[in-house]
Amino acid sequence: MFCKASDKVCIIGEQFLNKYKNKIENELKVNVVGAKIYNTNLIGLFCAFNSNGIILTKLSYKEEIPNFKRLFDNVLVLDSKYTAIGNLILCNDKGAIISKKFNEKERKIIEEVLNVETIRFKYANSNLVGSCGLATNKGCIVHKNTKESEIEKIKDILKVNVDIGTANLGSPHLGSCIIANSNGLIVSEKTTAIEINRIIEALGFA
Repeated sequence: MFCKASDKVCIIGEQFLNKYKNKIENELKVNVVGAKIYNTNLIGLFCAFNSNGIILTKLSYKEEIPNFKRLFDNVLVLDSKYTAIGNLILCNDKGAIISKKFNEKERKIIEEVLNVETIRFKYANSNLVGSCGLATNKGCIVHKNTKESEIEKIKDILKVNVDIGTANLGSPHLGSCIIANSNGLIVSEKTTAIEINRIIEALGFA
């Protein structure tokens, strides 16, 4: 909820920057930058991004936008009634899956900013495609109830291996429990050894 990463940058809520910056940089091998969105530290909730661009909630304050323009070539404040952007977009540098709650016009705008093929899709009977999965350029792990046919569709769009799993003692909301990119991953201490092994394999570190 408080941090999100790509192969280009990791953004963390300002409140946590000094405490975790060095640890995250050592693990993910990218620059870690502090920021606020909607004057909160809920970075993972209010944005989605890959190496090409970032989608921000319309709740973002005007004075917050320049921070992101220094980090990304493409910055979009999405004018949508849905504001929890991080819960609704699953993406990497190869593709993007967005919630069916977004309309076709919004899909095209998101596709242009992220500069990857983008589809409206639902899996594990949930529209929270960003919350229910975590994707990097090496792999993807999704909600434990995702069907095999849905997994194949996700593979086709994100162009990486996809597996199911949980984190944090059984939570299916992997996007809210894991920070990862192609270089490494970070999970909560509550995540069990079995869960960690599954995450490691799904994200291509095994």
